[in-house]
Amino acid sequence: MKYITLLCDGMADVPVPALRGKTPMETAFKPHMDHLFKTAQAGLAKTVPDGLPAGSDVANLSVFGYSPVEHYTGRSPLEAISMGLSMRDDDTALRCNLVTLGGSGSLKNRTMEDYSAGEITTNEARELVLALATALDAESWSFHPGISYRHCMLWQGGPLDIRLTPPHDISGRPVADWLPAGPGSGTVLDLMERVLPILADHPVNRARRDRGLNPANAIWLWGQGRRPVLPLFHDVFGMEGSVISAVDLIKGIGLAAGMTSVDVAGATGNLHTNYRGKAEAALEELSSRSDFVYIHVEAPDECGHQGLAEEKTSAIERIDAELLSVLLERLPVLGDFRMLILPDHPTPVGIRTHTRVPVPFLLYDSRKNLAVDGQGACFTESSADTGLYLPEAHHLMNRLLERA
Repeated sequence: MKYITLLCDGMADVPVPALRGKTPMETAFKPHMDHLFKTAQAGLAKTVPDGLPAGSDVANLSVFGYSPVEHYTGRSPLEAISMGLSMRDDDTALRCNLVTLGGSGSLKNRTMEDYSAGEITTNEARELVLALATALDAESWSFHPGISYRHCMLWQGGPLDIRLTPPHDISGRPVADWLPAGPGSGTVLDLMERVLPILADHPVNRARRDRGLNPANAIWLWGQGRRPVLPLFHDVFGMEGSVISAVDLIKGIGLAAGMTSVDVAGATGNLHTNYRGKAEAALEELSSRSDFVYIHVEAPDECGHQGLAEEKTSAIERIDAELLSVLLERLPVLGDFRMLILPDHPTPVGIRTHTRVPVPFLLYDSRKNLAVDGQGACFTESSADTGLYLPEAHHLMNRLLERA
């Protein structure tokens, strides 16, 4: 028996005027998801417990089968694990976004123009972050390059209760009301200010401006936390697992759980990722190493953060046409399978950030019909509301693996 979770990050939404009052899930042509939905168990699951942030870190921990209330220690430490960074017990990891700030002068006079610096390439970003490391690394902190705009700063003894805001939550807004506050905020703000002249006229940014692209002219620190300790997936669920993602956060959860992380050439974490490559990598893992694979696709979330309704719809269609279709064509060769498809959280294009609204899910079993009467023919936010509600989404893993 093979088990698959297909996590479509941020896929759920609310009706969008630009889509004639429909959601991207309702608008998208996704015949393979809809085919599975007709015989699947469907419902809603609360992936973000009360009192925790509505982030992909918390929500994906839930979907991986771990209670965030017990195991969540912050976002950036999970990314640090994926990046191969060694964290001491008193190290605080912080996500370091390369961003584009509008305006001039100090940070308090700037606007969050682009939380991803135009989805800067990994090679360009690496050059910038290494320049920051050369200029600013000290005994207490260090900068480390990651993927695209997502990087890491380690701070020995850094405070955990500093108040930091994800940059995608303030897109298009003046940053003055969202600057660091609380313990250690002076140090963080000073570092962010010191970065401005280093990046302002860096050759990478000069070249980006010449090409009409957003420069990565600032950093934004957030997502702080200490080194996590997760029970091994094999010990908890009794099988080997693999994770396939272009995002360090998701890779980090898998690695912390003792799973195999698989890199896919051309996987970018945005709309133009290698969907087919992810499917082929999953099939290879299921045929050679693992009985469970967690496939994560970031594209719908990125489109949601950018307020792009048509592109978000396209991302869902491409998941269906280029990834799910390949899985369904070749999985029967491996035998019976069960598949869970869901987002981790909604990322409505109208507000361009996450919400904690329960998410729709479908659970398909190749051996039997799990649907209830009147369930509907298409997988959408409303049709998944069949009356089945899971207030703690980490129990979904036990349902998928037939342990509940």
